Amino acid sequence: MDETIFDLRQVCYSYPPQFVALEDITLSVLAGERVAVLGSNGCGKSTLLKLLDGLYFATAGAVQAFGQSLTEAAFDDDRFNFAFRRRVGLVFQDSDVQLFSPSVWDEVAFAPLQMDLEIDEVQARVNEALSALRIERLRDRPPHRLSGGEKRRVALATVLALKPEVWLLDEPTAGLDPRSQSWLVDFMAAQGEAGKTVVTATHDLSIVDAIADRVFVIGEDHRLAALGTPQEILSDHALLESCNLIHSHRHRHLESGLLHSHPHKPLLAHEHTHD
Repeated sequence: MDETIFDLRQVCYSYPPQFVALEDITLSVLAGERVAVLGSNGCGKSTLLKLLDGLYFATAGAVQAFGQSLTEAAFDDDRFNFAFRRRVGLVFQDSDVQLFSPSVWDEVAFAPLQMDLEIDEVQARVNEALSALRIERLRDRPPHRLSGGEKRRVALATVLALKPEVWLLDEPTAGLDPRSQSWLVDFMAAQGEAGKTVVTATHDLSIVDAIADRVFVIGEDHRLAALGTPQEILSDHALLESCNLIHSHRHRHLESGLLHSHPHKPLLAHEHTHD
């Protein structure tokens, strides 16, 4: 039987005083699954990832990870907190929120140093992460002086150095140029091929087919609107339009003068070449 990594039952979350971010969410994520969480801006995708990462706690319902409840009391236990943080890594949408150290080397080394690893192991992990993300040349640079794409790679390296079982990624391609987006999609696919569990929150439909085996759609009412394969979800234009993930284009035919509208269809795959 496949191991259940995350299990959410009728989960709600509200920001004070009474702003609803998620309402009655029930879903599960299995070990080794690649899941995309789709939804328009403000629907609650980022909040969901923070619940899965134990940064926020459900205001109603239950969240479990690895068979254990994610509650404030659970994370007050240092052993639980330490074990969980080694297994689950979150990459924030805004890399500036994640980066705070004086150099890229210090940034990538920070989390492994908190794990009480031997210094040789820390150095090996940092070197491996820098090499995997192709940012060795940045090791002595201050993160705040890097480009957006470089910051994203450093943020990924900070998580890669932990060697987590689970990756949580929040809008990872946002603000990146096409080449960087393509590279990042390949990186995410490689994590999945390595057996990692990868949960990606995004409204970028063009990458879904490449990064996910299963898709959850959150509607603008903050409820789970649908779940299915990428092909099932991306072909349901009525669903995507109702969740504000696509929109209808209107144009006038030159010969007839009639005004016509049709949905803007997402790309189902991206083209790439292999060396």
